[in-house]
Amino acid sequence: MRATIMYGAGDVRIENVPDPAVIEPTDAVVRVTRACICGSDLWPYKTREHSEAGRAMGHEAIGIVEAVGADVRTLNVGDLVVMPFAFSDGTCVFCHEGLQTSCVHGGFFGAGEADGAQAEALRVPQADGTLVVLPVDEDDALMPSLLTLSDVMGTGHHAAVAAEVGPGKTAAVVGDGAVGLCGVIAAKRLGADQVIVLGRHTDRIALAREFGATDIVSERGDEAVERVRELTDGLGAHSVLECVGLEQSTVTALGLGRPGGTVGRVGVPQDETMPASRPAFYNNVAVSGGPAPVRAYIEELLPDILEGRIEPGRVFDRVIGLDEVPDGYRAMNEREAIKVMVKP
Repeated sequence: MRATIMYGAGDVRIENVPDPAVIEPTDAVVRVTRACICGSDLWPYKTREHSEAGRAMGHEAIGIVEAVGADVRTLNVGDLVVMPFAFSDGTCVFCHEGLQTSCVHGGFFGAGEADGAQAEALRVPQADGTLVVLPVDEDDALMPSLLTLSDVMGTGHHAAVAAEVGPGKTAAVVGDGAVGLCGVIAAKRLGADQVIVLGRHTDRIALAREFGATDIVSERGDEAVERVRELTDGLGAHSVLECVGLEQSTVTALGLGRPGGTVGRVGVPQDETMPASRPAFYNNVAVSGGPAPVRAYIEELLPDILEGRIEPGRVFDRVIGLDEVPDGYRAMNEREAIKVMVKP
């Protein structure tokens, strides 16, 4: 079969690799019908050192179950399923606490722990605890939105939950990528009275407004912090969704929080230390978040997608075939596309 392999910064190739097969009795093999390129895939695309082995890429997918192991109980061959970006057994203490990204038998797709999803098919470990059967056909018009349940919609929701968004509160979203845009959906869905988005790309800002953003801040750094304070009677935001992961975005996010506010971090940190901890300390700004346990959120978010209350699939503004994936990386890296969907 064909799959996406990254050999180093800017070096993405589509290659023939062995077909996936059931190895463990808890495995399933899924034929991928939809995948996508994630903003977090752009970090290695920019910085990864060259290796001869390469890395199989992709961690978001919808597909058809083609084979199951002997111990798989909740899935059948032919089921259409959505695959969260982390695999989990669904039975450990952390899974029961809704933190599947810390599953004691889990791991992450496309990170060396499991196959990559930007491929024609992949093996899914811990299939019962990971995959969720979808009640639609594989060509349903809702497929783009359903695909976001594998990562970006759940991650935007996690940022909002971690930031304690709720009725009567002001939420500020740092980042206008797919996760930030889904964070706007989540903040609106959770009842925020005011949703401020920090961004400056015309297409993304237009979509943010349609998703429910009430204010747009195009400034950056200290100027952005000052502008948000102007919009919040000088106080700052109750809830801040940090959806980028860079030092500057984190400093900005912590500066946006009002005393007693909360920052929900879901941007993959690109630094080992968190900046601006002293101002956060003296303002009693709480910091929460991490890799989103999207498996925990699917049952909550799925009905809203099926019934048309939210449309996160609108973050996809380009659809490509598997052979075009290298150009899809380039397009996202150069901000020509918000998020690219792949149809193998």
